[in-house]
Amino acid sequence: MEVVFEQKDASDWIYRGEGAANLVLAYNGSSPAFVGKVLRIQKSPRKGSPRYVSETKDGHSSLTSDECRLWKETEDLVSAPTREIAEQLYVQHVITPLLGPGHVDAGIRVHVSRDFLESVEKNVLCQRPSWRVDAAQVNTLCHAALLMSDHSVFPRGSLKDQVSISVEIKPKCGFLPFSKYISEGNVIKKRISRFRMHQSLKFHEREVSEISEYDPLDMFSGSKDRVRKAIKALFVTPQNNFRVFLNGSLIYGGLGGGGDSISHMSGEAFEDVLRSVIRTDDGLRTSNFLHLVAETVFRSGLLDRLLKIQKLDVFDIEGAIHAYYNFISQPCTVCGDLGEDKVSDRYKYLHSLSLDESLKIVRDYLIAATAKDLSMMICFRPWEEEDVESSYSSVFLKSTNQTFDYKASFIDLDMKPLNKMERYYELDQQIVSCNTDITNGEHQLDNSVSIGAYITAYSDHSNTVEDASHARDPTDLSLLLQLWELNRSHKEKETYRTFPLRQGK
Repeated sequence: MEVVFEQKDASDWIYRGEGAANLVLAYNGSSPAFVGKVLRIQKSPRKGSPRYVSETKDGHSSLTSDECRLWKETEDLVSAPTREIAEQLYVQHVITPLLGPGHVDAGIRVHVSRDFLESVEKNVLCQRPSWRVDAAQVNTLCHAALLMSDHSVFPRGSLKDQVSISVEIKPKCGFLPFSKYISEGNVIKKRISRFRMHQSLKFHEREVSEISEYDPLDMFSGSKDRVRKAIKALFVTPQNNFRVFLNGSLIYGGLGGGGDSISHMSGEAFEDVLRSVIRTDDGLRTSNFLHLVAETVFRSGLLDRLLKIQKLDVFDIEGAIHAYYNFISQPCTVCGDLGEDKVSDRYKYLHSLSLDESLKIVRDYLIAATAKDLSMMICFRPWEEEDVESSYSSVFLKSTNQTFDYKASFIDLDMKPLNKMERYYELDQQIVSCNTDITNGEHQLDNSVSIGAYITAYSDHSNTVEDASHARDPTDLSLLLQLWELNRSHKEKETYRTFPLRQGK
């Protein structure tokens, strides 16, 4: 029997989160067929939003002719009547074989009425981050949605029969680029992870209020200690990269909005929530929970598989952008901006490649982009005394003498639009430019400030800038960025003082 969701069903679905293109709802009703499921509903950009022009221009309902050529080896994908169907087939035919069918759910399509979608739009409006509301709305013209497993719970009967806790992690790009096509002025990319540099740009543009200490290079290092360090850093500054769910309900982390759009519990409240999961003394549950997450991430081997896919990006965007212009048979604007006398032989070589060679470079880059932007969901369920065996993988937490079932899945496996290549290149240049300015910023600081020993704090009557004693390294980018920002505004301030910079532990 074909499933069709009508207006009467809308109240059974509650807001779980959202990305740029889709809204995710979790089932909160009583039908056994949908317990443990989420519904992924397409959004449409509002008129006037940055995404509106690009997506309506291309006919968002289907793949472009260039995209059909790009994915020509996957016939089902190319013949898909809508982009939504194409994206599902992309997950099924392109991503699942790479990540493994045991960790990916491509979902099934279900029909939805316009009344259902309009009701959903009204029901979730007050729960969505305001900037997401301004940018996009539920696409009420869509006739279908994607029904998928809820990876934040275990699929057994009723959600009320068990306690499960899950973490959603965005690992981001786990390696430093090694491409020879990275220009000499951008070599900072080979020393500092993309995530760390992007954090600096976001801080500079006021998208985040503080810079996360998380570094994907720790997460993908293969070192248990560094994985623990990475998980702790994500927990301290979750932004939209770390979320915790209890029985499917968000209790900590990102709300699906910007970097600072988060739901924070106090340390005491989070400890109390963990009481039903981590059996140890008060004050020790959070640290044991983070240890459990790190141990599972380290043992699962999922990051090794993910890193291999990320490294399909062999050329970096600085090389892949040239292949992109080859593929779409358009003049290369990057070379045009450089001028003929500055275009290196390396770039000329890229423009001499065949169409099929260019296609492979661009296709691999976009697959890698999916892998760099996905999320990993790990769900835990503590063993009870009567539990003897389980079909799931398990992990033993020695500090609490507990065994946990766990299941790990990859989610947010969006197919990246081909025309996003230009935006990838522009953003890359912005990130590099910002970080290059920061690292050079120490030469622009007032003579009274020594990077190694002082941080300048300006006062406006009784207001002072917070001491930077948290800095682990006086040359750390986050500290340099704060100094650079202070220096930038120093001419607008009438008074200033210098404080010794205490070295971090």
